[in-house]
This record gives sequence, structure tokens and C-alpha cells, in this order.
Amino acid sequence: MHNMSHPSNALIHESSPYLQQHAYNPVDWKPWNDETLQLAINEDKPIIISIGYSSCHWCHVMEKQSFEDTEVAESMNKHFICIKVDREERPDLDQIYMDAVQAMNIRGGWPLNVFLTPDKKPFYGGTYFPKDHWIHILGQVSNAFKEHREDLEKSAAGFATTLQASEIQKYGLHSPKPIDDSIIEEAYMRLDRQFDTVWGGLDKVPKFPMPSIWQFLLGYHYATGKQSALDQTVLTLNRIAMGGLYDQAGGGFARYSTDGEWLAPHFEKMLYDNGQLLSLYSHGYQLTQDRNFKEVADQTVEWLSREMTADEGGFYSALDADSEGEEGKFYVWTLEELIPVFSPEADIWLEYFSIQEEGNWEGHNILFRQRFDEGFIKDCKLEPAYFYKRRTEIYAKLLSLRSQRPRPFLDDKQIASWNGLMLKGLIDWYKASGSGKALQLALNNAHFIEKHLLDSAHLSHSYKKGGKKSPGFLDDYAYVIDGFIALHEATLEAHWLHLAKDLMNTVLSEFYDEAEGYFFYSSAASTDLIARKKEIFDNVIPSSNSGIAKCLFQLGHFYLYEEWIQASTSMCQRISHLIKTESSYLTNWATLALWIKEPFLEVVVVGPEAPEFVAQLNRSYLPFKIVTGSKSVDNQIPLLVDRTTQDEKTYIYICNNAACLRPVASVNEALTLIQSHYEKK
Repeated sequence: MHNMSHPSNALIHESSPYLQQHAYNPVDWKPWNDETLQLAINEDKPIIISIGYSSCHWCHVMEKQSFEDTEVAESMNKHFICIKVDREERPDLDQIYMDAVQAMNIRGGWPLNVFLTPDKKPFYGGTYFPKDHWIHILGQVSNAFKEHREDLEKSAAGFATTLQASEIQKYGLHSPKPIDDSIIEEAYMRLDRQFDTVWGGLDKVPKFPMPSIWQFLLGYHYATGKQSALDQTVLTLNRIAMGGLYDQAGGGFARYSTDGEWLAPHFEKMLYDNGQLLSLYSHGYQLTQDRNFKEVADQTVEWLSREMTADEGGFYSALDADSEGEEGKFYVWTLEELIPVFSPEADIWLEYFSIQEEGNWEGHNILFRQRFDEGFIKDCKLEPAYFYKRRTEIYAKLLSLRSQRPRPFLDDKQIASWNGLMLKGLIDWYKASGSGKALQLALNNAHFIEKHLLDSAHLSHSYKKGGKKSPGFLDDYAYVIDGFIALHEATLEAHWLHLAKDLMNTVLSEFYDEAEGYFFYSSAASTDLIARKKEIFDNVIPSSNSGIAKCLFQLGHFYLYEEWIQASTSMCQRISHLIKTESSYLTNWATLALWIKEPFLEVVVVGPEAPEFVAQLNRSYLPFKIVTGSKSVDNQIPLLVDRTTQDEKTYIYICNNAACLRPVASVNEALTLIQSHYEKK
């Protein structure tokens, strides 16, 4: 907890849980705002900007060693204006200064500590510094600022110029090239060479789930019939679900695995991973009906509802890795704790979860399933029904035991983009399984976004009771729009689709760069930045440009806006040469490339049973389509205009570029027609 022996600094007035954590440091931290930036100019002092987030392990370590130390604080306070930033609150600042450190040939990460001139230009930086090293650097930098100001200003100007350079120029995204089979094939082959065919995922350590890679593989399998793409994805989903990265007892996924087998996670749980993985397991379930995938999705929805949902329906950001000062303490077990829970068949369950007397990780045990259920059940000569019933009981007991432990820190701010990703995940699971709980959480969340984050077609970036709001970024718009589109496809309520369209109009007027045909990360209204960046590469969260391009493509089809489809297509065509060469960081773009290349269908359902028909259609994995419909003809959605329903029957129209096949009156006929567009080559 906070050391209250010092008087509080200016962060005491901030609402970010991460900034609050530093409010009692002896460092005279200030928030990033006009007043603080003006102070640096008035006092002519260099700025230290220190960027982290609440569930960041090394941020806590550096705070303990340096920022809580009075000797360190004295030096920082005397020579610098010290600014603390929550990267989840200001991802735009994080992007700029992370790029700066990488331009200095220093590896990026958090905590990110960067030294700036009084006019916000970076000249030196790094990540975690041990106390002695940090003290040494403080001395060197303050000395250089006094003695060699001119050189320092010159190098800062150089870095600023680098940061202001256009990403589009840098990567040569000028001339559109048609999307053809070779681009998709090459992207797949490049990924294929990196597969870990035993433990799933890519063959490297640490292992991140990277959901957009597997989403691309599922789409690629659907388009080409290539079995190996499906097999590698199913293997990956199973291995993740069996590992320590997935919380066996309570549901939900940690950020990444520190080893190659998904055993030992970095234990923090982030909303954005869980939203995307829920979507991925939903699609995996549509394709395979694998009971493991269903269990994971249901359990994760339970976790979300139990631990991550605010009263108003918003979803919290993150759970810390540490509790009681130790990483993972909340999630690990001793043999003695587990035996009474596993009895009377303790031996079977100890083996099932790879439990060892001396622990399977740092003297403790992480629940870790190395063997697939079928073989294990057979070897133990158990009845499958009995086995699964017992396992459910064991999970419930473990959860109840664990609930008595001190809990990890919860970051309770609610971020628009991450809520959008989870909204989409819940709807994807509702579509795949009919889960009423997932739909209810999704509807509550959409109403929360509309009430607390949306104001006349403008989004705020995050919400916290009593907190001030900052304007939304491009990813906030991309993922909320995507969530609203999915909600329309599940409920047929036109309201959500129109909201998505209104938000897209805001994006086009405030983020679009006409000259380059891509979108800035921050809106035209942001004046406190030394550069406006464009985010191009897909990472753990897909890039905001690929996300918004996919939304443009979908909305263009709903509203028959040819220019939106064209803008999206052109963005993808111009990056297509990189999709081939940098495949693992462009898989969301590769999925859009599939949408562009394959027939993209508009499925329109009209008539009294429209909601039931749509629910049945949604059970199948049909990645290259949008769905809309209505019980009656009266509707504002262009695709529905003139779709009449005669004789009280319900009809399904399957259209491609607004040219429709003869309407059919059953879901099975519709599925057959849809599949016929993708007869495997």
C-alpha cells in the first residue's frame, strides 16, 4: 500500500488508479497538463516523463527502489519537472515517447522514463533503471542540460523530426496493388514457418496469444479449405486453455506466458486480451463444437461478470499480477491446499493438473493440464460424465477457497476501446452459443458506453466516477463501432448500427488524413503533442488503422456507401506488400484482404421470424458477410429497402454488392447458398 509518511503531491487530485498509487511518493510528481508544461518553460527545467500502468510489475519495482526514496526524490525535484503518465489514459503520449526511445536504439517497455527539453522534445530515455544507475543518470542529464544545452537541443530537434516523419512515407504505402491470392498465400506461408506444432502458438518465448493471427488463420481455412490452418489454430486454442495462461479455476486469461508451454504466465489479466480471446474461442467453437472451447468461453464470461463489471455496465481495465507484494500469489497453490479439494481421487487430479510436492513453478503450483481430456479419461478408466461433473465441483471449491485470499489490485477505469473489444467478444459468444448471460452483459455494456462515453457522436477515451474525461482516440472509435455493428447483427436493432455510422462520420471528419488516405491516432483537437502519429502495425491489439478500415468496409456494405468500401480497400491495397513480408504484425490487415478478395455477402432477413432465423444463421462460422434484418419492411437501413415479405413468411436474401439471389425461406437453404460461394478451390 501507499507510504503515507510523505505529504501528497499533485497526483492526489487525479482519478487514474496508477497515478493515485504515486500520490504519496516524495517525488513532486505532476500530471501532464498545460499548467505543468508551462511550468517547465517558466522554470527552464528539463522534464522527466515517467510512463507506466497499474498492473505493470517493473513499474512497481522502480517505484519502491527509486521514487519512494528521499535521496532520489531530492535530485529529481531539484533539477527536473517530474510528470507521471498512465499509458492507458494517454496512449498517444506513450506511442510518441516509446517511438523516441526506440529511435535512440534503446529497447522499449515499461516503466518508460524519458527526458525532454522544456518544449517536450525527447533527448534521452530508457525503461527500468536500478536505483544507483538512475541516480547516476539524473546527475549526468542535469549536468548536460546546464553545460551542453546547445548539443542537447540539437539532438532533441533531430528526434522530434524523426517522430514527425510520416509512417506512410516511411513504409512506402503509396501505390495500391490489387489484393490477389499470392498476398494471402505468402502471408500464410510466412506464419506457417513460425508455428510451434507441439505447444501451439508461434515458436518463440515469451509466448503471447496474438488473437488476430488465429482469426486470420480461421478465415484463411474457410476461404481455402486448408486443414493445417485450422489444425494449428485448434491446437493453439486447446494448449492455451489447458495452460497456466488461462485461469483454470476462475476463467479469464493472463497477458502472456514466460515459457514456451503456456505454463507460467505474467499473471495480470487485461480486458483487451480477454475480449479478443472470447471472440476467438467463439469462432473456434462455431467451427469445431469443441466442449473445451465452450467451457473456456462460459467460464470467462462468468469471470467478467464476477470480477470486471461495474454497476453501470462498464468493464474494468485490469487485474494486477501481484498481491501481498508477490507475483501470482493469488493464483498459485500448495500440495497441502489441493489434496483435500481433490480427495477422494486426489492422485488422479494431482496428475491431471501437473501438481508436484516441490511445486511446478517457483516452489508453488500453477494448475496446468498437459494431457488432452479424452486420453486422460480413458487411461484413468473414468466415466466422462463423472469426470466432467467432478472437475466442475473442484473448480467451484478452488474458487471459493481463493476468494478468501487478499485480492490483486483492480484498475477500475473503463476504457472505451477495451470495452468495445469485450462487447464484440460477448456478442461473438452469444452468436456462437446463444448464451443469454453474454447477451445481457453486452447490452448493459452498450448502454453504459452510450450513456457515459458518448456525447453527440464523440467518444471519451475512458470513464471513472468522479474522473475527468479526455477525448477518444482512433482505437476507441474503431472498437466501439465494431462492437455496435456486432450488436446490431445479433439483435437487429437499427439503433446500434446508426450509432456506429454516426461515430464513423466523426472519425472521417476529425482523424482522416486526406493527403495520405490513412487515419491519425489522435483527433485534430489534440494540441499538446509534438507529433500526430498513425498506427499501422497489428500487435496484441490490432492497429487502429486496420480496425477502422474493417469498420468502413462493413458499414459501406450496410449503407451502400461505395466510397467507404473504396477507402477501406485502398488502405489495404497500399499495405499489401507489407502483408507479405511482415505477416505476423499485419494479420488484421490480412483478414481485411480476405474480405476484399473473397465474395463478401450481405445477408438480409425479412419477416416475422427474422430474429429466430438470424440467431440460427449466427451459429455457423461465416466470416465474409454482414447480417441485417427486420420483422417488417419499414426500416432506415438501405439494404432493407424494398425487401418485401409476402404471405407472412420469412425470407432470406443473399446478396453480393447489392445483387441478390432468389430469396429462400429456410436457414438451411441459405447456409447451402452461402457455402456455394466458397466451394473449395
